[in-house]
Amino acid sequence: MGKIVLITGATSGIGNSIGKYLSEKGYVVYGTGRNPQFKEKDGIRFVAMDVSKKETITSAVEEILQKEGKIDFLINNAGMGITGPLEETPDEQIARVFEVNYFGVIKVIKAVLPSMRKNGGGFIINITSIAGYMGLPYRGVYSATKGALELTTEAFRMELKDFNIKMTNIAPGDFATNIAAGRYHAPLLEDSPYKAQYGKTLELMDQHVDSGKDPILMAKKVYSVMQQKNPTIHYKVGAFIQKFSIALKHILPDKLYEKMLLKHYKL
Repeated sequence: MGKIVLITGATSGIGNSIGKYLSEKGYVVYGTGRNPQFKEKDGIRFVAMDVSKKETITSAVEEILQKEGKIDFLINNAGMGITGPLEETPDEQIARVFEVNYFGVIKVIKAVLPSMRKNGGGFIINITSIAGYMGLPYRGVYSATKGALELTTEAFRMELKDFNIKMTNIAPGDFATNIAAGRYHAPLLEDSPYKAQYGKTLELMDQHVDSGKDPILMAKKVYSVMQQKNPTIHYKVGAFIQKFSIALKHILPDKLYEKMLLKHYKL
């Protein structure tokens, strides 16, 4: 039997690139979207799933298990962006992003684990973000969701080691996708004390995405990691300076690192 892969958030962007690439490599790929427009496209078989709604997660996983009998790989890619001054970001939007980027991932993992354990093993890859390694100005909520997932993976790995179920994180930097269009942006208020600085940061973030790398690099990295018998805990994919910034955080004093970020964002 072929290896069965489930990718959340596979209708566009990084998830779609991963799905197409794995299909070309011979995997049976199922991809999710809240309202997928195709039953199958580019080698990806689509099923409906909203990671913020447990009943849709259960339904999608059961559908795949009924058809295939197993899920060998789960790639948690679904997510959403959010920007804004922490003080001015609505509480309901903060909760919404945590529901999608963190709690939703946990729900999908929980839905898949029993079948993986029954089948004697599996491999779960969580797509996080380099932003999860540091608190970024006007992206604090997004950083928090991805950072939480990075740490949760560390704990999960140790709890799952007796079941032959592997788990790892792959953290992308900036890639040329439609994530900027799908972000929640806290309004740039005319009377906001953050107006000037937040406005500059928004422009800079959009420039980074527009000049980002091709998502196929993420697809190739995911495929490479999937071949490993003993994967490490954290992987990073992106521009050298983005990956190097993580190393610098472990080396530089906190205040010096903070100054470096402020200079980068021109704040």
